[in-house]
Amino acid sequence: MEVTLLGTGAPAGFPRPDCPCAACAAAHGPDARAATALLVDGTLLLDLTPGAVFAAARAGQSLGGVRQVLLSHPHDGPALEVPAGLPQPVRVPDGRELALLTGHRVRAVALDAPGTGYEVSGPDGQRLLYLPPGGAPAGTAAGGVTVYDMVLADVVGRPDALAGLRAAGAVGPTTDVVAVHLDHDVPPGAELRRRLAAAGARAVPDGERLVVGAYEDVPDVPRRTLVLGGARSGKSVEAERRLEAFPDVLYAATGGSRAGDTEWASRVAAHRERRPGSWRTAETCDLVPLLAEDGPPLLIDCLSLWLTDAMDSVGAWDDAVWADEGERALRERVRELTDAVRATRRTVVAVSNEVGSGIVPATASGRRYRDELGRLNTAFAAECEQVVLVVAGQALVLRG
Repeated sequence: MEVTLLGTGAPAGFPRPDCPCAACAAAHGPDARAATALLVDGTLLLDLTPGAVFAAARAGQSLGGVRQVLLSHPHDGPALEVPAGLPQPVRVPDGRELALLTGHRVRAVALDAPGTGYEVSGPDGQRLLYLPPGGAPAGTAAGGVTVYDMVLADVVGRPDALAGLRAAGAVGPTTDVVAVHLDHDVPPGAELRRRLAAAGARAVPDGERLVVGAYEDVPDVPRRTLVLGGARSGKSVEAERRLEAFPDVLYAATGGSRAGDTEWASRVAAHRERRPGSWRTAETCDLVPLLAEDGPPLLIDCLSLWLTDAMDSVGAWDDAVWADEGERALRERVRELTDAVRATRRTVVAVSNEVGSGIVPATASGRRYRDELGRLNTAFAAECEQVVLVVAGQALVLRG
């Protein structure tokens, strides 16, 4: 099957009309996107959008051969005018199948939001799944155990939809995941490519023709990533975002609980509310066994609290103990951790604070902690394929 993307943007297009945001201001040239619409083998049109005829012409296609027009989601505003010669657009009831004279089969997929997803099988057996903006398959019945050759979905707005498809076995390593319904949530260009690559997805410009089942060189998801940043820089959000398109993530919270500290409890609650419900949480600083185990992706938040616990355990705050055996014991703890990171087979994203760029701590113990955290970050980063520094919510890739 060949798919022509007549548009790849949100229903209002991108940039949005009259929107003054920075992302919309930067969306020009190939980064400007019309509302998403797909033309499959010149015969099946998924979503009729304003200007579809002209969009097809710009892509070197004609809508003259279209035999079926399917709508995936409610359209706001006045009713769309159906171009002459096109069949009347319809929505297929959930679970119903259509057999087209062209040899294509279409099945309507039930969603957890208003709209309908469509699974399209081509005459040669290739399968694609198209999901509307803000939609995810209801339950795990969308893909069964057969892996889709291509998925076109709202990867930015609903990464959990991709996670669910992966959990169901419908998206595998060979699936070409293409992000559509792109909006001003993410700045276009390099930042969008980076975000999508972390989810194992890609974006293409309007008018692109894609061959379903053809190999596409999508950047591999980094197996080990260190996310650094200062206080309230957005480093934890960045780390969580990197794994939200994957199921069954294990969140290793190194801070634990603090009895009677309501401010700390509110911080922990905010983190929990932000995480997908399918993730599991382990409150522990014993990271080496987790790294040694096979299992789903592991998110460690954060190394700075792990270091506090490690320094507590070796008596590092006492000058005499530190000089006697504390320093040696801490070095051994750090070496065990970094050796485990080197040997792990899991996907790992770790968070740590970047300190030492400002005020020098007034106490010897404060300076000791600052220095040891710098050493830990350096040693951990050496074992990671990707290292990211987050400043004011902006992620700067230092490696990878």
